[in-house]
Amino acid sequence: MAERPSGYGFTAEISNKIQGKYDVAMEQEALKWIAKLVPEAKMQGVTGSTQVHEKLKDGIILCKLIEKLQPNSIKNINTNKMAFKQMENISNFLAAAEKFGVSRTDSFQTVDLYEATNMAQVIVMLHALGRKASSKGLNGIGPKEASENKRQFSEEQLRAGDGHIGLQMGTNKHANQSGLNFGKTRSIID
Repeated sequence: MAERPSGYGFTAEISNKIQGKYDVAMEQEALKWIAKLVPEAKMQGVTGSTQVHEKLKDGIILCKLIEKLQPNSIKNINTNKMAFKQMENISNFLAAAEKFGVSRTDSFQTVDLYEATNMAQVIVMLHALGRKASSKGLNGIGPKEASENKRQFSEEQLRAGDGHIGLQMGTNKHANQSGLNFGKTRSIID
């Protein structure tokens, strides 16, 4: 991992804000879920963003997790300790999770995990994956994911609302221009 200064000024503010979003309760829920699906991960006693980073940094546990949810989604899991191989594991996990149905907006970037720059987003991504798993009938975590509720209206129903002005738009009843002069009036003297 590249050695970077911790930052100061605006960089430190952003870093503190990102670290402030880290939720230990969400972390523990995600880690218990991972331990249930991937028992060889040995997640007992892991707590805090530093320890989570150490466990997930190489991407092996994440690849095994997505393989449990969607078999044959990752061709091979790299066990090599070289940086680019570990980052490839993380990248493969992210691609497989997107194919599984996790939204790109819930995802994280590879460096967010590998360099521990945004561990809060990693936990958010694990919860999004858990919600998607639940919606597919698999063992997941988090609240139930919303499903589409498509509505069908007839032409008659659609036309019925054409002449109606909703209250959100306000009303113009009893409106006139009285009282619209503010301050001193402008007088033109010839």
